[in-house]
Amino acid sequence: MRIGLLTEGGYPYASGEAHGWCDRLVRGLTGHDFALYTLITDPRQEARGPVELPVNARLMGQARLWGDIPTGRRRAAGRRARRRFAEHFGDLAAACVALSAGEPVAGAEAAADGQADRFASGLYGLADLARGSAALPALLRSEDAVRALEAVCHGAGAPSAVRGAQVADLLAVAAELEPALRPLSLAWYGDAGLAAVDLCHAASAGTAALPGLLAKRFFGTPLLVTEHGVGLREHYLALPAAPRTVPVRVLLAAFRRALAAETYARAALITPGGTRARRWQERCGADPARLRTVYPGMAAGPFAAVPDAAADDSATLVWTGAIAPDKDLVGLLHAFADLRRTVPAATLRIIGGLGADPEAAGYRAQCRALAAQLFPDEAADARTAGENPVSFEEIGGPTAPTAADAYASATVVVLSSAVEGFPRSLVEAMFCGRATVSTDTGAVCEVIGGTGLVVPPRNPRALADACRALLGDPERRARLGAAARARAFELFTVEQNTAAFRGIYLELIAGAPGGPAGCGAGDGVPRPFARPAESRVPGGPPPAGTARTPSWARAEQADPADQAGGRSRRTRRGAAGEPAAGQVW
Repeated sequence: MRIGLLTEGGYPYASGEAHGWCDRLVRGLTGHDFALYTLITDPRQEARGPVELPVNARLMGQARLWGDIPTGRRRAAGRRARRRFAEHFGDLAAACVALSAGEPVAGAEAAADGQADRFASGLYGLADLARGSAALPALLRSEDAVRALEAVCHGAGAPSAVRGAQVADLLAVAAELEPALRPLSLAWYGDAGLAAVDLCHAASAGTAALPGLLAKRFFGTPLLVTEHGVGLREHYLALPAAPRTVPVRVLLAAFRRALAAETYARAALITPGGTRARRWQERCGADPARLRTVYPGMAAGPFAAVPDAAADDSATLVWTGAIAPDKDLVGLLHAFADLRRTVPAATLRIIGGLGADPEAAGYRAQCRALAAQLFPDEAADARTAGENPVSFEEIGGPTAPTAADAYASATVVVLSSAVEGFPRSLVEAMFCGRATVSTDTGAVCEVIGGTGLVVPPRNPRALADACRALLGDPERRARLGAAARARAFELFTVEQNTAAFRGIYLELIAGAPGGPAGCGAGDGVPRPFARPAESRVPGGPPPAGTARTPSWARAEQADPADQAGGRSRRTRRGAAGEPAAGQVW
């Protein structure tokens, strides 16, 4: 089948986990064709260019969510188009304002449903307007948009958070909404675009799923939504750091929540990457019956050769990851100082580069200074140089050429994060059969599942006690490491993830066997097998009337010599189809 893969700020441009997951999915499902439609969120992504794609994937569409209005979308709108725009954008804005206010407990569910319907009416009204006019991006930044926002923010019943919005606030909101709604006016919905796919798979909800929502509305194409990190949650976390006024923050948050709720309501199936994402989706209105957890797959091959931990009395703790303040390495160093009082032979290896946090470099310098203060260089005698029991290293260096080498050297792998999403380093340690001590944050407990020790975050004493317990019990370490390896290979491999989505694709397409509505008989009714298999071949099917019939399928022709004698070739066979006397087949 043909899959329309919808991404925002990810594959095939950006690097990182979102890029890696999509690449593993496309390369693992070689039996399907992937048409990639990507929304570019950063000029640096476009400058780097897309990665080389496998043979079963093609980049069919790309659009910027930054910068000026796209070229060719500046045509002035007529009076009728402006009137329709004001109506639909007013519905969308009014729904956002109402949802930002919250509702009383009595009747809250019915009121929220009504506002969701109003938001959907405004959203799809703008989409219909964009199909018949090229002026939508310009309209979203026009005076008409600002007047519609002003009317609902200053109207009766508006919440106090938006009632005081000034003209500058309304301009800022309009400027933010235009890129977010830019997919409504893209030229992706023709016969050669999303109308030709069997299934839309959005790599996140929200703006990335907008093309899938329109494909479902226009062509009846099923929509699958996968979220590993919930975009709405990330938007909420980023709001306090952004230099925006209260009305701007409130209106944008309400729009993002309404768009996520609409995506969850229209999706045929939603596949969260873990329990935390699932809880967020349910809170935003997703139907639990259409939620199915599929853990992100990781490549286990590089770690398969790492031997099980030996049941000896070694005492090496290993921490791996990207150094950043939320990893709480300061707490880990204090925990290690506590541990060294009873296990003086213990060593700690901190292996990892700098994270994307702008404070990462300063934080690493702070951790190095703290390690030097807590653990002065130790020497065996007066003639040898002292060594610090804490080392700071990077993957690819002489002491840790690969991640597998780093885990192989560990007696216990430690995760000390105060904030964590899906703990990839923990899964890698489990692939290597290592016992782990982790803090209870993010998806840690869900990943560990009883195969490691878990302690509260920001509690150095509990972290030290857990490490001490494992270092002093080699048999327990071996049991936990073996159980961790078995769990990781059962749940978190690329093969598991690929197999899950192979089954989901077949399940969803089985529910829509007729294919997109655009492949019908002219009456809008889907027809099974209406699109020939040759349409998937580069260049398309041969023109009508030029197809050649295979020789085995042609009607048998009369032999000219037989025709002269009044007999056809068929008459030379027996009545039952056997060769006539004297004939050999």
